[in-house]
Amino acid sequence: MAAWVRLVDATLTGPQFAVLTAVNAYPGVEQGSLASSVALDRSTMASIVRRLEDRRLITRETPAEDGRKRLLYLTDEGVATLRDADRRARELDVLLMKGYDADRQTDLLRELTALSEHWESLVDD
Repeated sequence: MAAWVRLVDATLTGPQFAVLTAVNAYPGVEQGSLASSVALDRSTMASIVRRLEDRRLITRETPAEDGRKRLLYLTDEGVATLRDADRRARELDVLLMKGYDADRQTDLLRELTALSEHWESLVDD
């Protein structure tokens, strides 16, 4: 966490970064369906989206055909913030993996992904 704050972004949290990344990949995604894809519950997702909207990094639009939905889009500032944070996050990745050869990095990432998926399965709804 300290490395993220010092080297990537002191105000953008990991979950906020995940939401920005997902909205960038899927512009117009429905807020409710995005929560599970970034491993957040709906109330946490709503709070994160509200903070990102307050910072003018995303916009929420309500489609005319369904007033209950909220579709998410990055603003120009959101695109720039994500681009800068993503570049610094990739630089942090390199620092974190320093000393591991390419094969060991691949193995380690595979193991961490499996562990993460296992932990998420413990709380699946």
